[in-house]
Amino acid sequence: MAVLSASASATVMLMILSNLIYVIFSDPICQPTYPPDAIPVYEEDRDLLQFAENLEFLEAEFFLWGALGHGLDGIAPELAMGGPPPIGGQKAKLDFLTENIITEFAYQEVGHLRILESTVGGIPRPQLNLSAPNFASVFDAAFGYALMPPFDPYHDSLSYMLASYVIPYMGLVGYVGANPIINGYQSKRLLAGLLGVESGQDAVIRMYLYERAKEVVHPYHHTVAEFTIRISELRNRLAMCGIKDEGIIVPLELGAENRTESNVLSANTDSISYSRTPGEILRVVYSSGDEHVPGGFYPNGANGRIAQEFLKKP
Repeated sequence: MAVLSASASATVMLMILSNLIYVIFSDPICQPTYPPDAIPVYEEDRDLLQFAENLEFLEAEFFLWGALGHGLDGIAPELAMGGPPPIGGQKAKLDFLTENIITEFAYQEVGHLRILESTVGGIPRPQLNLSAPNFASVFDAAFGYALMPPFDPYHDSLSYMLASYVIPYMGLVGYVGANPIINGYQSKRLLAGLLGVESGQDAVIRMYLYERAKEVVHPYHHTVAEFTIRISELRNRLAMCGIKDEGIIVPLELGAENRTESNVLSANTDSISYSRTPGEILRVVYSSGDEHVPGGFYPNGANGRIAQEFLKKP
C-alpha cells in the first residue's frame, strides 16, 4: 500500500482545512427562498389541513394503543386539546418486528399532530372508536357476512396489520386530493412532508401483507390478498366515486402498464396515487356512505370547519 510522504500529507490536510473554512464562512443557502410577499398559510389551507388532523388523530391513537398500550393522553395530552379519549383502544399481541414498525408509526403520528397544530392550529381530538367490534363491523361489511369469530385487530400481528390497511391509505389519498388547492408556501411544504410519510407507512403495510398474500387468515379461510381486495372494494363502494382503491393483487387491466397482477402500491392507470375529497373520505371513515351521517371510527363526527359543515346539512 502506498504511503503518503510528509509533504503530501501536509498538502492533503491543507486542502481539507481549506474546504472546511470555505463551508464555514461561505454562508451557503440551505433553505428554499420565497418571494417577500408570499403568504405562508392561506385560510382555506388551514381548513383543509385541519380536516386532515382528524385522520392523523385516528392513526396516532390506533398505533399508540396497538404498540404501547396507551394513547395520546399518555404521550402528549396537550395535543388532544380536551377531546375525549378513544373508545376501545388496547395493546395488540404483536411480534418483535411488527411492534417496532407500529411504534415508529405511532411516534410519527404524534409528530404530525404537533406540526399541524403549530402550523395551522389544532382541533380537539374527535371521539374515536377503536374497539374490536367496530373493526369487526368493517370487515363484516367488506365480506358481506359476519365473520366468525368476529375479526379482532388486536388478536395478533397479521390481524393488526390487516386492520392497519384500513387507515393510513385514507390520509394518503386525502393529501393527494388537497394538494392542488393548497396555496401557501408553508402549507405546501407541510402537506408534502406529511404525504411522504403517510405514503411510506402505507407502502410498508402493503409490502408486509404482499409478502403474505397467499397466506390464509385463520380461522376465516380467506387469504391475506382476499382481505385487502375486499376492504378496497368496500371503500370504493362507500366513497361512490369509482375505483380509487386497490388490493395487493389486481387483474392485469389495473396493474402497472397493464402488465402486473402484483399491486404493492395502489395507483391509477398512469401509476400516480389516487386522490379523494373530504366528502369521499368521510363516507368511508364514517362507514355510512354518507358524509352527513357520522359513525364508524367517528361516532360523533369529525372536527374542523369542513367536517362540521357536512354535519349541518341534511
